Amino acid sequence: MPVRNASLEELRKMSKDELQEKLRQLRREYFDLRSKLSAGAPPEQVHRFKMVRREIARVLTVMRERGYIA
Repeated sequence: MPVRNASLEELRKMSKDELQEKLRQLRREYFDLRSKLSAGAPPEQVHRFKMVRREIARVLTVMRERGYIA
C-alpha cells in the first residue's frame, strides 16, 4: 500500500516518533517495490520508485535539520 506524500511543511510539524514511523513506512514501501521488480513482476508503478526515494530524502532532511541524525 503506497504511503501518501507529505509536504515539507507537514513533515516539519511532525514529532520525532512520527518522522521515524514515516521513514520506516517509506523504506518498507521502497523495499517492496524493489522486491516485486526483482521477482519478475511487471513494473506497474515505476514512477513510485522516484517518488518514494524523494520522500525518504525529505524526511531525512527534516530529521537532520532538527539534529536527530548526525
